Amino acid sequence: MARVLIVACGCRGQALARELVRAGHAVRGTTRSQNRAAAIADAGAEPYVGDPDRIGTLMAALSGVTIVCWLLGGVPDPDLHGGRLRMLFEKLVDTPVRGVVYERALPAGEEIARDAAERWRIPVEIVDTGDHARAAVDRLLGL
Repeated sequence: MARVLIVACGCRGQALARELVRAGHAVRGTTRSQNRAAAIADAGAEPYVGDPDRIGTLMAALSGVTIVCWLLGGVPDPDLHGGRLRMLFEKLVDTPVRGVVYERALPAGEEIARDAAERWRIPVEIVDTGDHARAAVDRLLGL
């Protein structure tokens, strides 16, 4: 199956990780704090300490990843859904990532995601906070 990176792997991310692991996928979940790594591991995902405010800290987490889930819809931070998101998409061009699930928070983030899909041919599924991200992952994988 696929390897999925969940940024950030809090409560919703851990629930998604459990579903994906049950479906046979390898999952890596990010957290800003080593203290939260055990909860991610308990969800069946490989914990990775990285900060979406510092995209460079996430680059090693992309190794072998097929799908990235940007689950920061509950954080309406203009930087996370603006410059940081754009930077992530720019860096994804040179990785094996074949799709992104973007949890919508601000119109600018949705615009960036749609532009990346068109400009760099990175398939994107846009979901609202609380939507079923698993279905979006399945669509990107053609399941």
